[in-house]
Amino acid sequence: MKAAILDGIVLGLQYGLLGVGLTLVYGLGGVLNLAHGQLAVLGAIITALSFDAGLPIVPAIAVGLACAATAGLVLDLTLMRPVYRLRGEPRVLLGLLLMLGLAFIIDGFLVWRYPIQSLSIRIGGDPIPILGVRMRTGSLIASAVTIAAGASLVAFFRLTTAGRAVRSVIQDEEGARLCGINPARVRTFIFALSGFLACLVAVTRSMTAPVTVTNGIDFTTLALIVAVVGGLGSVSGAFLAGIVLGIVNTISSFYIGTYITTIMLLVAAALTIVIRPSGILGGRT
Repeated sequence: MKAAILDGIVLGLQYGLLGVGLTLVYGLGGVLNLAHGQLAVLGAIITALSFDAGLPIVPAIAVGLACAATAGLVLDLTLMRPVYRLRGEPRVLLGLLLMLGLAFIIDGFLVWRYPIQSLSIRIGGDPIPILGVRMRTGSLIASAVTIAAGASLVAFFRLTTAGRAVRSVIQDEEGARLCGINPARVRTFIFALSGFLACLVAVTRSMTAPVTVTNGIDFTTLALIVAVVGGLGSVSGAFLAGIVLGIVNTISSFYIGTYITTIMLLVAAALTIVIRPSGILGGRT
């Protein structure tokens, strides 16, 4: 049981970071990025191709992260511009359709062009005992990177002027505009950041399991569940929900089997909606 909980925390930290990018985009524009998982996989495949081309692993990861962030930037400057001109339900529907179509396009291209490509970062070293459980080095490095990214996000949103601007737009876009903040620029920055974070999740995930071209829909589904449970628009809620769902995932896999873990996560999301529709920390950034 202790090993399952620790593995769940490792997995949950990745879930949380995956949900952060999705929930930030939704909080700023009211649009669910259904291509979020595909951006993660795109960055991972570019990282793998860069490594295969001869780049050392760290520069290859940097290339993948930069490409994923650039993809998010281009996405905001092109497809999302007509979406943000709309308000209410038309914005939501058009955003869903465009993002769903983009997800299919990226999936189709990757499966066609790189059907067997995957990213798997093998980290050697003996297992390290944590609370009496021998943990793989890759799991610990992945967790350390995720925690560092999460702490950096918290510091950014709490301590920097740009972070406060993002929070103000999430809380009240019109009020932020009256204070001299440009919501369009904030959304562009957050789309690029969400692409970066998505790729970072894929990279850390590849330290414990291969990331293949077909993982996009799984990443998007997990990000949606985490965002709903944590509270759409809440960064801290996404991390908390990610850890809870990661533990639920590993424990259900340990006692029931991997075939039913997704069902368990969906049940957890449904219960959260029934008990607390705004999510665990809905309303808090």
